[in-house]
Amino acid sequence: MAHSCIHWFRKGLRLHDNPALIAALKDCKELYPVFIVDPHLYNKTSVGINRWRFLMGSLKDLDCSLRKLNSRLFVVGGKPEDVFPELFDKWKITKLTYEYDTEPYSLSRDETVTALAKKLNVDVICKISHTLYNIERVIQENNGKTPLTYVRMQAILKSIGPPKRPIPAPSMEDMKDAKTPHSKQDEKQYRLPTLEELGHDTSDLFEEKFPGGEQEALRRLDEHMQRTGWVCAFEKPQTSPNSLSPSTTVLSPYVTFGCLSARTFWWRLTEVYQGKKHSDPPVSLHGQLLWREFFYTASLGIPNFNKMEGNSICTQVDWDTNPEYLAAWREARTGFPFIDAIMTQLRQEGWIHHLARHAVACFLTRGDLYINWEEGQKVFEELLLDGDWALNAGNWQWLSASTFFHQFFRVYSPVAFGKKTDKNGDYIKKYLPLLKKFPAAYIYEPWKAPRSVQEAAGCIVGKDYPRPIVEHEVISKKNIQRMKAAYAKRSAKAPESPSKKQGVKRKQPSVSDMLKKKDKKKK
Repeated sequence: MAHSCIHWFRKGLRLHDNPALIAALKDCKELYPVFIVDPHLYNKTSVGINRWRFLMGSLKDLDCSLRKLNSRLFVVGGKPEDVFPELFDKWKITKLTYEYDTEPYSLSRDETVTALAKKLNVDVICKISHTLYNIERVIQENNGKTPLTYVRMQAILKSIGPPKRPIPAPSMEDMKDAKTPHSKQDEKQYRLPTLEELGHDTSDLFEEKFPGGEQEALRRLDEHMQRTGWVCAFEKPQTSPNSLSPSTTVLSPYVTFGCLSARTFWWRLTEVYQGKKHSDPPVSLHGQLLWREFFYTASLGIPNFNKMEGNSICTQVDWDTNPEYLAAWREARTGFPFIDAIMTQLRQEGWIHHLARHAVACFLTRGDLYINWEEGQKVFEELLLDGDWALNAGNWQWLSASTFFHQFFRVYSPVAFGKKTDKNGDYIKKYLPLLKKFPAAYIYEPWKAPRSVQEAAGCIVGKDYPRPIVEHEVISKKNIQRMKAAYAKRSAKAPESPSKKQGVKRKQPSVSDMLKKKDKKKK
């Protein structure tokens, strides 16, 4: 039977290594590639303008690629469960394909859409390609427990074997029988909206350093893979948080949106490593992709993973509620130039180095402001181009010493840490030009500069630039004691800390009877 098929693009915004798209083309007479602007995922309050711009660039690129194959992208606004019945009826759809997504909202949404499709006699095919492995299988291989250490995760993946190889993008030959009918009315009705049409003020946008899209992702991948010596020697801790140009690949936004397949990235690295001496996980580039897999697994297996309460592996900390401190941190007004420069770069460019993330996350939580990591998680989700639900939640728990990492007494200094790799403060001068005339001796601590130095620099601390909102040396010691008390309380409640367990048993499957179990087990 020849189908009229919708391929539903969500995160996998690419043609290469897209098994669900290839499944759509099988026995297909009419293909309708669709992207739904879901208000739950994309709204102006929780998604910043840089992320919107990246998404729009990615969709525009995807539409261009589809048009080269005599197809196009249909962009629709609304809730998927409201949009699909109308499209199924209008286009006489008999098959729906999409890429598996492990986020709680996505699982619940997909269950609803699948049930709805079955009622309307539409076949549903779901394929795994956003992660290296089938995450449910990883948990099954660990006796139904969620692995909570990287070492345990590595052992499980070793028993499974290497990730599947990526599949090629569809060719004209693959598309020859799958027509995409569209009219002039469709061009108007289903076109990609502009940022302005979506209600965004674009006048304050900075230069786009990382344009969205599959073509840009593959170009950047090629560029980095040609640096074979750098790729082989890459060790994550040895990179600089405050270099003026990124000291890492900045491929994470492309992997997050699915412009670049994680499997493609993995196997390209494997080719570069072949026959050469190279770094190993957890610090290598392969290691970074495995960290991603680790957090995805934890996020699927542990209920309430992005919250402190109801999260079985998260230390319950009596965090402070301080809206003024939170706003100062978010708006780069803490009075600590290194912290404020990082938060300024985040707002302007949508990306900051992972060690810079460590510095500002520690500062907001256990280090200085003692504010709940969930608040920082929200800000990163809004502003980061690579704001990935699972990684964001996992890393905030790690940096706040709530889960995974337990050495709460190791606190990043908002002064000394930045000096290690940038003594002159060039990074601070770039993102906080107000301070650019301060001599290197005071650039990290301008409040210590004599009045004459401040006047010569044209910036008076307390007037032109804020004084520090806390005294780091004093408050960090106090907060270490508070964290110690939270740990003691946890230990008193539970004889065995989650960090010492090999895993946590899943209370229930994250999605009941999710689509075709047989199909998923094959992968």
